[in-house]
Amino acid sequence: MKINKKAAIVILLCSGMFVLQSFKQQQKKHDDDDKFTNLQVLPAATTGKEIHEIMKSFCISLGVHCNYCHVSHEVPGQDRPSMDWASDDKPEKKTAREMMKMTMAINTEHLAKIKAMGDPLEQIRCVTCHMGRTTPIISVDSLPRTPRAANDRH
Repeated sequence: MKINKKAAIVILLCSGMFVLQSFKQQQKKHDDDDKFTNLQVLPAATTGKEIHEIMKSFCISLGVHCNYCHVSHEVPGQDRPSMDWASDDKPEKKTAREMMKMTMAINTEHLAKIKAMGDPLEQIRCVTCHMGRTTPIISVDSLPRTPRAANDRH
């Protein structure tokens, strides 16, 4: 499956609309000249600023912090743990990569077809299914019992 890299960046950046306080200090350490290693889904040319926006959106969408997917090591005498951003030791990071691929495929292949038929659909993002939880809501039993009025949905 070939995914348009530009569309992938747009999809992921659109999900980065929120500000997560814990990233403010981390962002000071990184700038657009950072060279990231082990990028397997995001294009290698993705800037530090873009990656931080994408990661903020993941944190907010799943209600987690960086160490949910990334390996962290406590360092004596430091307030914050040391992060091993490139490590693939956590299964959550591998799951996140697969979910990113799935989201891109849904948006670029499936929803694009529906939109072409005239239905004005938005793109899905992590928050679409996760809604602040680590596991996506996949059952109607997880939804509120009172349906919203049709005009409240937009």
